[in-house]
Amino acid sequence: MAKTVKSERQAKLDKIRKQQRGAESRRSFAIIGTCALIAVVIVAAAAYQPIKSWWDQRGFSDTDLAAIGAPASVCGEITTKSAEGSGNHVDDGQQVFYDDAPPAFGPHWNVFGKAPVPIGREFYTESDRPELEQLVHNLEHGFTIMWYDETVADDADQFTELRAIARKFSDTTDRRNAFIIAPWTEEDGADFPDGQHVALTHWSAGGIGVTDGEQVGVWQYCEAPSGEAVDTFVRDYPQQDSPEPDVAM
Repeated sequence: MAKTVKSERQAKLDKIRKQQRGAESRRSFAIIGTCALIAVVIVAAAAYQPIKSWWDQRGFSDTDLAAIGAPASVCGEITTKSAEGSGNHVDDGQQVFYDDAPPAFGPHWNVFGKAPVPIGREFYTESDRPELEQLVHNLEHGFTIMWYDETVADDADQFTELRAIARKFSDTTDRRNAFIIAPWTEEDGADFPDGQHVALTHWSAGGIGVTDGEQVGVWQYCEAPSGEAVDTFVRDYPQQDSPEPDVAM
């Protein structure tokens, strides 16, 4: 009788251990599955924005630059200011405080004797934008810069339009495409004029081939991104209309 009771108790213990092992296995699989799911979510989240951006911009691949975004009527009149004597180089890393928001000319870094941001990268966000002193150097070499503020950055549709405009300047064989879109943040300086959230700037030598004309900074502010305004602006102020048009970029 004692032997029978002992055998039955052992069988119960073995059953309990088996159940515990099964529960532990299920917990392990659940933990592994949860970790795998989290990893998939992280990867998907990282890939979502680039894929969404690509998807959103597909509709602009066959759209002319002038048809992207708002009409040019959302932009104000072009204004200029003398840039004479403002092309001083300062030491790389030295901070420059610009009077205008955003700058169209001024002292800047001289990086290896050429424009530090070459043709081939047209669009920047707050996280990867070059320093202002680098961008002003690009202006001296004929780039047009389209600046946007936080209002545009936070608007998904307008942000997509900006990227679509930038893609129209991706041909590195044409110096007309010396064009950059970059953010203007509150750390950079004053806000744009009331109601304006985009600004186009260019450093003009006074015309193509002009060597003794008056250099001016050129501005045009807009309420929203306008491919039509950009198209006109870069034609009126091409890369060759700049103080240093022939330096390699």
